[in-house]
Amino acid sequence: MREQAFRFGRARHLVGIAGFPDRGEGTVGVILLNAGLVHRVGPFRLHVDLTRQLNALGYPTLRFDMSTIGDSGAAGESRSRNQQVSADVDDAMALLAQHAGCKRFVLVGLCSGAEKAHNVAREPRSHEKLAGAIFLDNFAYRTLGFRVRHYLPRVFDARCWKRWLARKAKEQAGAEAPVFGVAPLPQEVVRGDLRSMVARGLKLNLIYSGGIHMHFNHHRQFRECFGHVMDDPAVSTRYLKETDHTYVLTGDRQRLIDHIGEWLVRHFPIVQAGALP
Repeated sequence: MREQAFRFGRARHLVGIAGFPDRGEGTVGVILLNAGLVHRVGPFRLHVDLTRQLNALGYPTLRFDMSTIGDSGAAGESRSRNQQVSADVDDAMALLAQHAGCKRFVLVGLCSGAEKAHNVAREPRSHEKLAGAIFLDNFAYRTLGFRVRHYLPRVFDARCWKRWLARKAKEQAGAEAPVFGVAPLPQEVVRGDLRSMVARGLKLNLIYSGGIHMHFNHHRQFRECFGHVMDDPAVSTRYLKETDHTYVLTGDRQRLIDHIGEWLVRHFPIVQAGALP
């Protein structure tokens, strides 16, 4: 495999590293989106390790910095954030199409990167280009099952009650710092999005870690959150209870990478350097 740095995009404002397999051009490319404000290498070099292993399997890849993140600048456009993300992904697809012959793509995103990938995949216009998406710690909702599993073991734990009382005392004293965050999409909207993605032929892989245990705590929660679409053969799910959110441990990171590679090979087997069957 070989890697090449590119400055690309509609305003030549994006910077990324493309990986090309030794076995020639393919038609399925894998694009990795930034996890939050983390540089394109990914948390603990996850994106580097992942793309290189996928290149060895025969998949062209691109890890890049989206607009205003890492080494990438602004496009100088008047767009919403979601429109900007979609335009950046279009530019990334165009790059792999030009240099690796890719015709369809799989998006990979962790945390806010998964949210970005979801927002791109939910657009009907992406139907022709997207083949699938891998969502790492994407949207999660505290279901009834989550609450039973989370709170029941704590009912008779004196330490939990002590921490709860201390937290309430701080809140009443105004000692808690304000929390700023972006509200996730409503649960029913995400359910509908996933159904639409599957109906349009996308293959989905939802992977959640134990690092978000305050929102997701069991494999059954996939179906509790998102409904019957989780039973569709096009949808794969995996709950890595013992794994940190950012895959800080080398072994955890390698198991994730191996799983993603196996999923790609199963759903997009390489006939000739990444070609669809």
